[in-house]
Amino acid sequence: MVRDIAFELAAGECVAIVGESGSGKSVTARALVGLAGRGSVVRADRLEVHGQDLRDATERRWRPVRGAEVGFVLQDALVSLDPLRPVGREIAEALALHGVRGRAERHRRAVELLGRVGVPLPRQRARQRPHELSGGLRQRALIASALALEPDIIVADEPTTALDVTVQAQVLDLLHRTKERGASLLLISHDLSVVAELADRILVMKDGRIVEEGTTDAVLGAPQEAYTRALVAAVPGRGTRGRALVPGSPPLPARRAVAPDAAVIEAVGLTRRFSAPAGRTTLAVDNVSFTLGRGETLGLVGESGSGKSTTARLVLALEQADAGEVRLGGEPWSTLSERRRRPLRRRLAVVSQDPLSSFDPRWTTERILLDAVPSQDYPTRAAHRARVAELVSLVGLDEAVLPQFPLRMSGGQRQRVAIARALAGAPDVVVLDEAVSALDVTIQAQVLDLLARLQLETGVSYLFISHDLGVVTHVADRVLVMKDGRVVESGTPDTLLDNAEHPYTRELLASVPALELSPNQPGRDHR
Repeated sequence: MVRDIAFELAAGECVAIVGESGSGKSVTARALVGLAGRGSVVRADRLEVHGQDLRDATERRWRPVRGAEVGFVLQDALVSLDPLRPVGREIAEALALHGVRGRAERHRRAVELLGRVGVPLPRQRARQRPHELSGGLRQRALIASALALEPDIIVADEPTTALDVTVQAQVLDLLHRTKERGASLLLISHDLSVVAELADRILVMKDGRIVEEGTTDAVLGAPQEAYTRALVAAVPGRGTRGRALVPGSPPLPARRAVAPDAAVIEAVGLTRRFSAPAGRTTLAVDNVSFTLGRGETLGLVGESGSGKSTTARLVLALEQADAGEVRLGGEPWSTLSERRRRPLRRRLAVVSQDPLSSFDPRWTTERILLDAVPSQDYPTRAAHRARVAELVSLVGLDEAVLPQFPLRMSGGQRQRVAIARALAGAPDVVVLDEAVSALDVTIQAQVLDLLARLQLETGVSYLFISHDLGVVTHVADRVLVMKDGRVVESGTPDTLLDNAEHPYTRELLASVPALELSPNQPGRDHR
């Protein structure tokens, strides 16, 4: 429930809404554009867009407003785009609905929009369907659709969540230019660095109410509410490595040394090609080699489409390499038949980039987790249920989520359920593909602290894929930087931050938005 929300959005102004998952940010945004959902009750003393009173507007009245006057960027690109249509045709449809004539002209503008939001090879991508694109490319296509008619108001719900830092920089520049032409921006984001770069004012929400508001400098530099101070303190970065992020948490246990000869994963010369239009092939992963030690976290960073997720799928043996192999605990893994791999699969777990698409939408949270709990370790129904209760508690959820369906949850809640499912069988290796990208900073802090404690207590290894360099420098022992399917640089986080050698690594670092803290806040480098 959202209560007593009141604010104005002036021309050329950016107002950001921040707060925990479930605090009411997205509900507020949807209610403002008439998309609160069937069965919801929306009451307002005033709800005006360009002087139009829209308090009791019907869907028919909203239709010409959305798109032309108010653009809306949703949080879940995979479920927001039509899976049956190429993304270029979806953008062109928005243009057609608002009077842009000529199929060729609509296609030309759709390609141009994809290029403006940083989509490489926009003509080729315009012909592809959402499932053929990476998460970052899907998000950029969604942003292009929202900007198609150059509306005066943009409501952006986590617009940079799935984007790597270089493309995020392009999108932020695009939103800056949108503001400069006089458009207004309502930004919902858990990334306080992005908020600091774009927002003029910030509204902090908790439990459906605004608990603090003010200019960006005032709210981030000298927050008055304890809740806001906790949000700022929870931002991970270079200076937080080895420390708990949640204020008041007990210190993390001492870190174990990683034995160089205790590799749990060995990847040697991995290569993977995919078919492309006109009989061509795309080299997605090109001769990638690395080791992952027991109890080690290996960060994998790079642009969307650089080969990070494909590398993860090769490690998990969900894709077959065209060359090279993966060994698990020194024994063959990727070269085994699926029948021989099946008993070993519980040693590896994965948290995927799109949690909603990885769940059966007909299953409740409880059934999803019960299905993941290994019967040999928890042989009775009571033991199964006790393990499920333990898992939801570990990831900061209440047992009230168990009877809920994933579609009814917030993005952050779904991601935590995905992490709980991955931990169900106590694996040796967890592949985390953008595992905290959908989480607000306080829940992200809880999950990162949880992952750190589990690793220190059990020796589990993490292959941690993320576009957020602040998160990677907080969690990783070593980092691999990928571009165009190749590892272009590797090293410790400190080495890469201080002495990056490859131009692409330096470009990544230069693209990271900075969160500047006042002297009253804990001093740290949030890059």
